Amino acid sequence: MKIKEITRFLETIAHPSLQESYDNAGLITGNPDFICTGILCSLDATEEVVNEAIQKKCNLIVAHHPIVFSGLKKINGKNYVERTIIAAIKNDIAIYAIHTNLDNVLQGVNGKIASLFDLKNLEILMPKEHTLKKLYTYVPEATAEEVRQAIFNAGGGQISGYSECSFNTKGEGTFKAGTGTQPYVGEIGKRHNENEIKIEIIFPFYLENQIVAAMKTAHPYEEVAFEVIAVANKHSETGSGITGYLPQEMDENEFLNKVKSVFNVPVLKHTGLTGNKIKKIAICGGAGSFLIAKALASDSQAYITADLKYHEYFDADKRLLLIDVGHYESEQFTIDYLSDVLGQKFPNFAVLKTEVKTNPVHYFL
Repeated sequence: MKIKEITRFLETIAHPSLQESYDNAGLITGNPDFICTGILCSLDATEEVVNEAIQKKCNLIVAHHPIVFSGLKKINGKNYVERTIIAAIKNDIAIYAIHTNLDNVLQGVNGKIASLFDLKNLEILMPKEHTLKKLYTYVPEATAEEVRQAIFNAGGGQISGYSECSFNTKGEGTFKAGTGTQPYVGEIGKRHNENEIKIEIIFPFYLENQIVAAMKTAHPYEEVAFEVIAVANKHSETGSGITGYLPQEMDENEFLNKVKSVFNVPVLKHTGLTGNKIKKIAICGGAGSFLIAKALASDSQAYITADLKYHEYFDADKRLLLIDVGHYESEQFTIDYLSDVLGQKFPNFAVLKTEVKTNPVHYFL
């Protein structure tokens, strides 16, 4: 199996185009045509993790955090980033990062955390804008189902928990085939009237090329009439953070103990108790202060995230139990998530979880 087969699968889960502008997700080192000998899943791709991959004969590291965020002007081993890159290249280790694109899908980093709290009725806290498009095409009635199904198979028509969504209108199309054409119906030089179906299907913007290609392949006409337009609707499964409901409400102290247990941490940083019962919670793995206002607006009683600054705790305004569990701690389960999805897709292939704890933050108790 080639590395590119594995990375293509990962891109069906969290497409690279969903990453934030500052990010550097994707294949950072390695040749996509390498034959993969094994996969090592990690939160960070450090020098220690590269050495572990060498020892375990895994030549692909799938990490959440990119080891390279900004451009490198020199690679001479003067810091941990350069040493990691040198070690990976010297030993033909491919490093693939799946970072904010995995943060920005419902069942990604935050969805994994939500599952540990058994949250129900999950919703994206801040849906991404400009992520949807709509396809219109005009098809003879007899072949409309074939074309429609081809678009569905390519990923179109998925709206939240519903699939194969479309709108279809009957009408009459006209055309006159010119010299040198090979019309599906009608005669060259004569105007033809055809009963047609106008098919409308919405899809994520990053699937445009494959959806148009699938539509054209299935369409019987030599010249296919179609339109693709951007729509202002927000994608319900794409964006930052997540909200959901606990199976049963808890008081705040009970909930804080639950958070400590789930994240296996000795201490929590949090705002003062509000006196509210906790039923709806918001979550953002990693640095999530930018979502405090969204968490408040969502009517959540608690917000779990990391990397909060002193003054940001005031933003909770005594209306929200704001909890900082630590950056590594909040994203630690991403390793399990990646291992699970890769193991299910490639059950006869070595998919391992790192044994290196890459958390650079330590606590003296």
